[in-house]
Amino acid sequence: MKALPMAENVAGAPELAAQPGRVVDRKILELLVCPVTKQPLDYDAVRGELISRAARLAYPIRNGIPVMLVDEARQLDESGGG
Repeated sequence: MKALPMAENVAGAPELAAQPGRVVDRKILELLVCPVTKQPLDYDAVRGELISRAARLAYPIRNGIPVMLVDEARQLDESGGG
């Protein structure tokens, strides 16, 4: 299994581990977009989140399942990071 560096776009990655022992299918991640902006997401392997830079939101991945609810997303700071 190949892990992506922090906040790299998911295209081209085989499988992505959201949490130890949990794997998120790359094809599913490629299909997901930000529910607010409809823009592609970046995968943060360190935090186990999908990042929407346009909306400045980080969507959590819990038990290998991306939680694409705005109410569950973490607001990013002005620089676009944590």
